[in-house]
Amino acid sequence: MNWWRGRPHPSGADAPPSFSRREREEPPQAAKGEGGNAPDFEIVRHPTARSLRLSLDPTTGRARLVIPRRAALKPALAWAEGKTAWIEAQRANLPQPIPFVSGLCLTVADEPMEIRWSEGPRRRIDATQGILSLQGPQDTVARRVEAWLRSRALALLETETRAIAAQAGVTVDRVAIGDARGRWGSCSSSGTIRYSWRLILAPGFVRRATVAHEVAHRVHMNHSAAFHALAAELLGEDPAPAHAWLRAYGASLHWFGRSS
Repeated sequence: MNWWRGRPHPSGADAPPSFSRREREEPPQAAKGEGGNAPDFEIVRHPTARSLRLSLDPTTGRARLVIPRRAALKPALAWAEGKTAWIEAQRANLPQPIPFVSGLCLTVADEPMEIRWSEGPRRRIDATQGILSLQGPQDTVARRVEAWLRSRALALLETETRAIAAQAGVTVDRVAIGDARGRWGSCSSSGTIRYSWRLILAPGFVRRATVAHEVAHRVHMNHSAAFHALAAELLGEDPAPAHAWLRAYGASLHWFGRSS
């Protein structure tokens, strides 16, 4: 099971209502641009869509055109191409890329941390007194900072997951991290729990709510009332603020570490 697979997608003023996200989509395909240029959006044929829908993925800035399975493609593309101004207006409201460079201030597990690079041969990253200090080739700073954040995220999420699992009286086979665009955590029937490493950049109450949510799936592999009650009990507080934070700001976490 997974938490918050759906992301908020702004849609055009004349766009029809969204289809159910529970339905399975066909794999997306790129729309062809004029003269062989890179496509401005991808197209998805959806089995239950009854009309066209244009949306923007806030984690990537990529536009997506959903069309009914049997709809003619050419007029659908013509309609979408007429929405160029709307797409650009939506993109203008997206978060800006935040590359991992020297001087950047991050919040890591609720602690302010500044990336600070200097000349020297040392490859190891030192994290002391709010400074993430590193040397070595400057063009490897971004890659090494992300690797450090991933390692920090895995260590912290594993500790918190094991602790809450013990509280719930369940076992967790393995804790892993990834960088899924559409979900923050998932729990498999085999007992593996996987998280987005970007949770290390979110407030602690959001990270802990995600952990409680996924551990609760070790008892209830559904989203029943009993499941939600257990997730809240394991967390020790109302998880609604964490849900609200992810809906409002979660997409912005995906812009960290990007240069464009």
